[in-house]
Amino acid sequence: MVLPSRVSIVEVGPRDGLQNEPGKIALADKLTLIHQLADAGLTRIEAGAFVNPKWVPQMADSEAVFTGINRRPGVRYSALTPNLKGFERARACGADEVAIFAAASEAFSQKNLNCSIEQSLEKFAEVARAAREHQIPLRGYISCVLGCPYSGRVEPELCRDVAQALLEMGCYEISLGDTIGTGTVASTHALLDNLLADIKADKLAVHMHDTYGQALANIYQSLQMGIATIDTSVAGLGGCPYARGASGNVATEDVLYLLNGLNIAHGVELDKVARAGAAICKTLNKTNPSRAAVALLNQTP
Repeated sequence: MVLPSRVSIVEVGPRDGLQNEPGKIALADKLTLIHQLADAGLTRIEAGAFVNPKWVPQMADSEAVFTGINRRPGVRYSALTPNLKGFERARACGADEVAIFAAASEAFSQKNLNCSIEQSLEKFAEVARAAREHQIPLRGYISCVLGCPYSGRVEPELCRDVAQALLEMGCYEISLGDTIGTGTVASTHALLDNLLADIKADKLAVHMHDTYGQALANIYQSLQMGIATIDTSVAGLGGCPYARGASGNVATEDVLYLLNGLNIAHGVELDKVARAGAAICKTLNKTNPSRAAVALLNQTP
């Protein structure tokens, strides 16, 4: 077994983490969180989404977020952009990178995007062309790679086809999302075994939810298969508003603790991320689900 010597962490808390929170989160609190995460050493931060505020009201102030960030050199601030209009909004306020999101399930694509997988890819091709024209890096997400809330099991071959289509249109990396957190070590292995037959490991990332408490195990399996990019969310914030029972993303703090134990470099200060997670949880008046953060912050000096 050869593990990666270094892992890149993509912090999705300010977008994927906060978008499903009820109520209104103040702009100042969002900016404070982003600044704290950058100060902790995270260099890839998903800061907002340019989507219809009717469907994702928590992201309605993404323009203000991007224009309000005190940008740290070496940090890439990205945005989710489901269509050309969203891309133009993101470009106008200085997003360093944009992302598009398809699904590995026809049922989920219809429920989440109101179109088939094929139709969604046609729409994303417009964003891809614009990103190439303006030389803005484009990342691709695939939802429901290990299970769909509407149709159940998802065949790895369908995920592979979607991933290849996104790569061909210009995505530099594909993030594989276990949106409802039903994945296991066995299903993660089967998925990656299928994809890695045709796609290089450095083109893939994993984005695990922890609904059944399997996220860290699935990430460890991914590391063993050469995956060196992991999406995480500070304090395990987030969930999928379209997937019943989908609890938060895997906590950044827990993944950092795992990587530290494996002596895998990542460049992030765990204690600072833990404090940032504790602060945003206090703001949101919610319990911090990160076991590593709770343990670290409750240690006796």
